[in-house]
Order: sequence, then C-alpha cells, then structure tokens
Amino acid sequence: MDEQNRNLILAVVLSGIVLLAWQFLFPAPEVIVDPNAPGVAQTTGPDGTLSEDIALVPPAADAGTETTGLDSQTAEMVSDAPRIEIDTDRVVGSVSLVGGRIDDLSLKDYKTELDSDEIVTLLTPVGSDAPYYAVYGWAPGGTLELADVPGPTTQWQIESGDVLSLEKPVTLRWENGKGLIFHRTISIDRDYLFTIEQSVENTSTEAARMAAYGIVARHGTPEVSRYFVLHEGLVRQSDKSLEEADYKDMADFAYVAREAGNAEVIEITENGWIGFTGKNWMTTLAPAPGQPFTSVAKHVPTSNIYQVEARLPTQTVGAGQTISNTTYLFAGAKEWETIKRYQDETGFFRFVDSIDWGWFFFFTKPIFWLLHSLNNLIGNMGWSIVALTVLLKAIMFPLAYRSYVSMARMKELQPEMEKLKEAAGDDKEKLQRGMMELYKTNKVNPASGCLPLLLQIPVFFSLYKVIFVTIELRHAPWLGWIRDLSAPDPSSILNLFGLLPFAAPEAGSMLAFISLGILPILLGISMWLQQKLNPAPTDPAQQMIFAWMPWVFMFMLGSFASGLVLYWITNNVITFTQQYLIMRSHGHKPDVLGNILRSLRLRRKEDAA
Repeated sequence: MDEQNRNLILAVVLSGIVLLAWQFLFPAPEVIVDPNAPGVAQTTGPDGTLSEDIALVPPAADAGTETTGLDSQTAEMVSDAPRIEIDTDRVVGSVSLVGGRIDDLSLKDYKTELDSDEIVTLLTPVGSDAPYYAVYGWAPGGTLELADVPGPTTQWQIESGDVLSLEKPVTLRWENGKGLIFHRTISIDRDYLFTIEQSVENTSTEAARMAAYGIVARHGTPEVSRYFVLHEGLVRQSDKSLEEADYKDMADFAYVAREAGNAEVIEITENGWIGFTGKNWMTTLAPAPGQPFTSVAKHVPTSNIYQVEARLPTQTVGAGQTISNTTYLFAGAKEWETIKRYQDETGFFRFVDSIDWGWFFFFTKPIFWLLHSLNNLIGNMGWSIVALTVLLKAIMFPLAYRSYVSMARMKELQPEMEKLKEAAGDDKEKLQRGMMELYKTNKVNPASGCLPLLLQIPVFFSLYKVIFVTIELRHAPWLGWIRDLSAPDPSSILNLFGLLPFAAPEAGSMLAFISLGILPILLGISMWLQQKLNPAPTDPAQQMIFAWMPWVFMFMLGSFASGLVLYWITNNVITFTQQYLIMRSHGHKPDVLGNILRSLRLRRKEDAA
C-alpha cells in the first residue's frame, strides 16, 4: 500500500509539471492597447488623417448611465419598432428594425427542462431581464459623423422579404440624406448560422471613409455554473491562438482608461472569430475566412455591459462607387457535428475549439469522436458510454495488465515483507535494504505500476470532461428512470426509489445530499467490492481511510450527472473483473467474500468494545 501511495503522489507531481510546461510552451496571445478607444490617441498617417488599415471604433451598444438614460431610451425604441420574423426548422425569433439587431432568438430543438414545453431562449432585446443581442453597423471616418452612418439605434426600412427563413433572406435599407445609401442583407442556413452582407452606395460627389463592424452585447453579469472543468465567458480564435476569459476577467481588463471601458484588442491578420460561450450555447462573430479584422473584448463598467466586436478595416467608397463586406453570426447550440461542418465547409479556423476540450484535448477530442460515433451506431447515449468505457479499458489493458501483475506479485511477497518489518524493528535503513534485496531476488519492480497509472489519469479525466461539457448528453435518456444523462439520478432512497407516495427532495435542499439514487449506491458498492479484492492495509489510519472512501465517493458523486456515474460504475466493474482474473492467473486467489466477512466481524468486535 505504501508503494501505491508513492505511485499516486508521483503521478500527481508529474501531472503538475505537465500543466506548468504547457503554460510555458503555449502562453496567452499578446494583448495590445486599443488605438481607437475614447481618450486614447489614434494612429494617424503623414497627413494627420486616420491610417487606412486602422479599424474605426463603433459606439458602445446601448451603453447608458443613470444620467444619460440611453439604455431605457433604446429599450423604448426597440419595443415600439416593427420586427421581421425569423422562422426555420430549428430557430424562431425576430429582427428589430431599430439597428437591424438580431435580438430575439429561441432554439426549437431544446427545452428549458426535461418535462417542460418551453424552448430555450438564447437572445433577448433591450428592456428584457438580461438583454443579449447582436447588432451591426458602420463606424465613421474622415469628415463623416456618427449620424451619417447606421448604428445601434438606426431606423431601418424593409427593402425586400417579410420573413427570414431558409433560402429566404431579408434586405434592409437606410439613407443618410447626404448621398450614402446603406443596404444590409440577412440570411440564415438550416442550423444556426446567419450571414450578414453590408454594402454602401455613394451617390454623392465626394469620397467617404468608414469601417463595418459587428457587436454581440450582454447586459449584466450572466449566471454561470462555476464548475472548474467548464469554461463560460469570452472565447476567441486569433489567427493560431485560442483565448478564453471568464466574465470576471473581462471586468478586470485594464488596457485603456477606466472611464472609456476596459478593452482587450487583438489584430487578426487572416483567421479568427470571437464570442460568448456557455456550457451548451454560444453566440459568435466570424468575419469571412481570410478577412483581417480587429478583435475586441470589452466591459463597459458604467452600464455593466460585456461586449465583443469584430471591426473590419477602414474602407473608402469613391463617388459613384459601392463597397460591401460579408460577416457571419453563429447563435445556437454547441453541437459538435454542426460546428465541425462550419469549420470544414465555411472555413472557420479551428471552430470546434469553441467547445471546451480542456488541457488534454489530444485525448478529449478523439474520445468524444468515438462516443459520438458509437451513439450514431447504437442510438442510445447511455449504452454508448458503457461501450466507450469497455473500448477504453481494452485499449489500456496491456498497461493495466502490467500494473495488476505487479500488484499480484507484491502481494505474494507480503508475508516475507511482514517478517522483514518484524526483524528490522525501528531500523528503517535495515528494512529498506532488506526490501530492495527481496525485490531483486524475486525480480519485482515496485514502480512498474506507476507508468500505467500515470497514463490512465489523463485518459479518464478526458472522458469525464467529455461527458460533462458536451451538449449531446443533455436530456439524453438511458433506460427506465434515467431520462437525462446530464442530470443526477432522479431516484431517491428516501422514498424507496418511488415506492412511497412522495417526491424526492429537490436539488439544493438540505435533504438532497443524502437523497441517494440507485446509480450512486451502485457506485459505492462497486468501489467497495473493488477495494475488498485486496487485503486491508496494515496501518490503522490507512485502513480507516480506505474503509470510508467508497461511501464518501458515493455521497460526493450522488449529485453528479448520471452519465458520469454510469461511466464510473462501468469502469469499476471492468477493473474488478480484470484484476480478479489476472491475479488468479498468477496463482493468487483473492478471497473477496472472506475479506468482506472478516471486515464485518472486525466491525462487530469494535462496536462491542
């Protein structure tokens, strides 16, 4: 048992070294100061005008204060404005003609609760409890002013289309009264991708300069789950660098003056996207692949607005000319297959990395691909988890075999090791020499089980990560009472698993912790049986710790997702079977029943004493 402890400690230390090395080899992308933020000097050319390649700054989306009241004014405008309906097989909502903003979107395929008819709402307009929306426009350059270009509060007119649906785009029109005519065409595909084409026609006699932008804004600090294995907040791809930051990090950005709004700005040369992500849903701005742009993440402290921007380079439209650009908006569920299709077909660079694969992505990605493929074949995510666990254990079996053989041979030497301990007494140096000689004589390497243990840690943590963060388990049934593998086991020992006529305690209540379901109890039993496969440790303190460990884990994992508990049960059963058979094949016959009976007799003696 001492050797196993040393192996475990070594595995933890080496894992820490891996994490530190990763941070050293793959540092976060370099952050630059926003050259266009209010209160910060802008880069100018030799003639004192703005440089051609500098993206102009859009206004903060609906950023109001107690004195300006801009937020409430915008809410009233949005509430009273006409809307264009959005209706496809997968989403429903509307586009407001104020700013042409996409601020009302719900997902038809996903319910808020398992037994509810209410569908998930992703985007909501200003004036709702938690406004969350996308808005597009142009930032003025040269002699133009904000009123000369369309922004978040511009009143657009419908030029064509009355309902935004598959293969039926809508086109908006706005004229500034000075010879500039703006068009915006919005289309949507069969899933969650909006295409926004913006153009400006110059009918005046003078050239005009401006820069197109897209904004996704969230009012107020969103509620997040706060699980350490899950990222929720900012996610963006900046050429070849992926960045993640939670909402607290965004509020702490301090690269420009506080009164201007903290911002983090990165210049993208070729490929990138930026947005907000949660466990299951995401809203992301993505300029056309190959398009350079300025990627901006900011927090406006005066109104507590979290905002991401994609600013395109400044363009000049000459007299009688027309310019245009195309950007995309992903707003929907983080379905691996859908996101991967956008990566492969539309060209969004590393778009599948918007899913939080974690540190061990080189394990997590193939493990999820295997789980997804098994589910397509089997048609049931629960049995797919069981099949995946069996396959992983089969792949890791050669390594596990070495570990179990080593444990079996160490147990064969245990009587001789006990004799050495008695002979050495308190002389630890003599005991160490005797044990090394014993290992050498019997050709046993006590550290042979360390490498298999170390390699299995990232594999099984990756499986835990996959089951926890991917949407494919949400509301996915297994069998009988398990109707949602992403939720805890709904059965309860307190009502005898449904036999008594009252419901189980709700999650978060005082009784929920002891309201164990069938799966957590099976988990505790499987861990207990696996532990009884081996003799109890001789040290009383270790013996007590290991005796309580299965039941502690049973309560700890009782509130975890059923899919995770199912994986642990399957893994424990397979591990027990493998170890039992391997130990028997080497002449060691584990007395599991005898260990259980001796444990019970010892406990009765302790209670009697």
